[in-house]
Amino acid sequence: MITFRTEKVTDRITRIYAVCTELCYLVEGDERAALIDTGSGYGSLRASVNQLTDKPLIVLITHGHTDHAMGSGEFMDCEVYMNRVDEYIYGPHGDSAFRHEGMALADKGVTVTEEDYIPTAPFYLYRDMKGGDCFDLGREVIEIYDLPDHTKGSVVMLMKNARILLLGDACNGFTFLHENYSLSIEHYEENLKKLDQETAGKYDRILASHGNGESPIDIIQGCIAVCEDIKAGRTDDLPMEFRGAKGLIAKAMGPNGRLDGGSGNIVYSKEQIWKNGSLC
Repeated sequence: MITFRTEKVTDRITRIYAVCTELCYLVEGDERAALIDTGSGYGSLRASVNQLTDKPLIVLITHGHTDHAMGSGEFMDCEVYMNRVDEYIYGPHGDSAFRHEGMALADKGVTVTEEDYIPTAPFYLYRDMKGGDCFDLGREVIEIYDLPDHTKGSVVMLMKNARILLLGDACNGFTFLHENYSLSIEHYEENLKKLDQETAGKYDRILASHGNGESPIDIIQGCIAVCEDIKAGRTDDLPMEFRGAKGLIAKAMGPNGRLDGGSGNIVYSKEQIWKNGSLC
């Protein structure tokens, strides 16, 4: 039986460790609670959430990738929100064969069986969510901001009262922008700068959806700088492949992060640097 390890981020926010390195977050207000992301859909996340809160629950999904949205099938009696732009990726990532391949990515020491598999929820059951939306939980408010390119419908979430920004996979220490559906580095940098302006002065801490769950406070600015370096050709360009998609790691990494000590990193393709599709 799969169990989910949890830890307190604040007295109102709990980090939940799912089985394929992904992290979910439970945010509790006075009146209701919000679960941010539902993991890969192995094991009963609902049972763990029910042990953490008895408040009415809503579910907010950062993007449609298999490791963030596929546990939602347990929560369709709640209001479940995701940017409907991500239907294009939710479909193939929710495919049974694709998901079963992902079982191999489970954390070491975790055995995933067919009995642990949560069926993919039909996309039409999701409610739409996009930048500008706001969810009042009672003494905690979650504001939604668009940050596309990791997926076209990726969003980030600001816990306004806690002054905590959750970037999901849209901006982190190893941001995937090399898929064939990624837009461009130029486009991504514009979106990062827009987010940086919109959230300036509103947060004191940044959470991630993988690793230990914490991101450097300057990671948005760090990824903007990496975009500039990619455009200028100042990159290490280390080859990488993940589930058949090949890309280049912009900045060389060691066990403790970037070797140059910088913040943020991007996996990209040279064919997807400029908005007009031209090569550098």
